[in-house]
Amino acid sequence: MLRLTKKADYSLIALKLFASRKCGTNATLSAKELADTSGIPLPILSKLLQKLGKSGFLESAYGTNGGYRLARDPKDISVLEVIRAIDGPIVLANCFTHDTSCGHSGRCTVRRPLRRIHDGILQLLDSVSIEDMLEDSEGEAPAEAAAAVAGSAFPIHPSSAKPSAPAR
Repeated sequence: MLRLTKKADYSLIALKLFASRKCGTNATLSAKELADTSGIPLPILSKLLQKLGKSGFLESAYGTNGGYRLARDPKDISVLEVIRAIDGPIVLANCFTHDTSCGHSGRCTVRRPLRRIHDGILQLLDSVSIEDMLEDSEGEAPAEAAAAVAGSAFPIHPSSAKPSAPAR
């Protein structure tokens, strides 16, 4: 199952909060303020903020009103960049890495379709910015979102579409 780690999820939440507060060149948020607002445990958040700073997404400000602020415009920060900075490369299947071989590569029948899906996921994550995440998307049905993703990377024919399970 392809799933975001908690660290990547927390990082996206933090960056979205910075963007929602319109933290410009002078406005900052402390790790404590961010932890209180987001519910992310302070020790974890502090480490993530440092990593986000080293990766160029945040800059720190010292002094009485110190804290962190966005180093770049939220429209210029993609979800894919953040995930890669926190978790490293996204790999759908082991055969997509250079130093891994499964022993079936000569007769594999799913490598090419999985590569298309993998590339579609990366393209989608790269096309969504932190600014895009500010828009409220709760009104969008899960099936519509899944169809949009599938349609952009790996077309689903109506005859093969299956009803999605209800959201939990």
